[in-house]
Amino acid sequence: MAPDTPVDVPARTDRLLLTAPRREDLDDVFTLYSDPQVWEHLPAGRHTDRTQTALLLQRIRDSWDAVGLGSWVARLAGGPDAGRLVGTGGCDLRLGVTWNLSYRLHRRDWGHGYASELTAAAIGAARRRHPDVPVTAYLLEHNVRSAAAAERAGLHLQWRGPDAGNPDPDAVRLLYADRPLSRVVLELLTAT
Repeated sequence: MAPDTPVDVPARTDRLLLTAPRREDLDDVFTLYSDPQVWEHLPAGRHTDRTQTALLLQRIRDSWDAVGLGSWVARLAGGPDAGRLVGTGGCDLRLGVTWNLSYRLHRRDWGHGYASELTAAAIGAARRRHPDVPVTAYLLEHNVRSAAAAERAGLHLQWRGPDAGNPDPDAVRLLYADRPLSRVVLELLTAT
């Protein structure tokens, strides 16, 4: 799955400029990922050190370099706040078997339709890159906003069960997908 388009070509939605992560994004992305408000559904995921964010951005960049697609850094494309970070999100290859759709937005940007713009762009990019690879969303059951966003994006619940590796033993994970997943893929995705 080698990339066939340059990694640094930005994508656009109606209101967002989407770019592969760059070093200069670190401070803005750390501010987002260290904000407890955006981690209300998984407090243990909050970044407490810039090194965590730098490693995340490098993993995303590695995805771009390896398969020509990964999550984006999403900034406002126009208006008085042009260039302001809205969040991150997109599709990353998960375990080599599915595109994992995800996003994290600043709390001030919730409820404005940015998640829908970002997820539509991500699914479109994943389907153009490799239409034979399923698109999935892996989320906690109590995160009803993310479940609604997955459903609006055309994904359907495929699995519900314990969240492997979550410090909360009662956490329930949901797996959504744009098509039925094989038993082997389901087992692979839900065991990690």
